[in-house]
Amino acid sequence: MTSIVIPAHNEGRVIGRLLDALLTEAPGPDIVVVCNGCTDDTAAVAGARGPGVRVVEIPTPSKHTALRVGDEHARGFPRLYVDADVVVGAADVRALAEALATSPDLLAAAPGRDIPLAGCAWPVRAYYRVWQLLPAVREGLFGRGVIAVSEPGHARLAALPPLMADDLAASLAFAPGERRVVESARVVVLPPRTWGDLIKRRVRAATSSAELERFQAGRASGPGASVPSARTGTGDLRALLRAQPRLLPGVAVFVVAALAARRGARRAIRTGDFSTWLRDESSRQG
Repeated sequence: MTSIVIPAHNEGRVIGRLLDALLTEAPGPDIVVVCNGCTDDTAAVAGARGPGVRVVEIPTPSKHTALRVGDEHARGFPRLYVDADVVVGAADVRALAEALATSPDLLAAAPGRDIPLAGCAWPVRAYYRVWQLLPAVREGLFGRGVIAVSEPGHARLAALPPLMADDLAASLAFAPGERRVVESARVVVLPPRTWGDLIKRRVRAATSSAELERFQAGRASGPGASVPSARTGTGDLRALLRAQPRLLPGVAVFVVAALAARRGARRAIRTGDFSTWLRDESSRQG
């Protein structure tokens, strides 16, 4: 039985659209929604979807804790971890489960990513047109809001500590041959609509990446030991411009956003504040 764990903190405005997409087939997957520290109607909205959704409520507003609690209630494998603010359908879940079931060496998978940019400010559109073309973004499992794992893959994820960049850490926990983006499965990831909300996301990404790099450095054995990374380098941007010179305005926006995010993340990194979650509300319009 495929199990789906959905950690949800005050996602009453958007979780219904995800659950409706998951419940279009019968029998459906085993769905566990873990409402963590919610002060809105998330639990009521999820519970109203009927017996196909099991709702667990915990007082602690922690995604990591919610994921582990979800594991305690989930019944089977493959297992999917799905963010409450994305949209993925039952057929897409089935495609991910089949990929894991038919490839013994495959431990983790994620769907292809669709980012609808209509209604977003033009700098946001420019940013994401560049971001989606970056090699690490195309090949990594992060930034999709959905990760599916086999039982051995789950054991590897369960060994990770609490990290803000949980999806990036999960992606880097697997070698390229152990993970796959299954393009026949799709997830809709709602982008921020405003420049200010984009910068919030990027500050959070910069802060969480710094935390992950500290963790990786602590685990690295021996001087000069290499650690996996998904950072974008200037070489990646130059390669994009050589291939598509028309992307120059978008690359300029991307660089400005990266610099703003780095500046915004300095204090949190300096003080070791890896728990303050800068949340984008503009993409949670229901």
